[in-house]
Amino acid sequence: MRQVRYNVATSLDGYIADAGGGFEWIPHDPAVDFAAIFARVDTILIGRRSFEMVQEGSAPPWGRNMRVYVFSRTLRPEAYPDVTVVGENAATQVAALRNEPGGGDIWLFGGGQLFSGLLGAGQVDRVEATIVPVLLGGGVPLAASGVPLTSLRLLDTYRYPSGMVTLTYAVDQRAV
Repeated sequence: MRQVRYNVATSLDGYIADAGGGFEWIPHDPAVDFAAIFARVDTILIGRRSFEMVQEGSAPPWGRNMRVYVFSRTLRPEAYPDVTVVGENAATQVAALRNEPGGGDIWLFGGGQLFSGLLGAGQVDRVEATIVPVLLGGGVPLAASGVPLTSLRLLDTYRYPSGMVTLTYAVDQRAV
């Protein structure tokens, strides 16, 4: 079964975007090897708000050969021919993707609501949180209110020269 990884940068106080939806507070650290991250990924899962933020930038952080699934009840699929817009049944769609043949991982790019819903449905295997040494005091939370109590098992830690720390956890599916 293919793995779903929630790989996200978060402030020390648990926000993935500031109150205005921005992420300028995340430092550029040349030691972050995006090529290595993307080498293991062939599918991106992203919520509407995160997708719209990515669209405002110059280019998405993922490669052209990635399959992108945008979860939104309001976006019109015909307006976004380069991605697959999923309006309903997110967990069912993700379960089908996980059961496809192949070895590529599925990157749950954002955001907190999509993560929380998929976690509650047992469709997230790993949480990879890069802690940025900053306190935002508010913004978009790492997980939406009402996320189910979930046990995590620490797999790895990595400290970057910038002071960021990545914590990689396996989700205990028995506890979801």
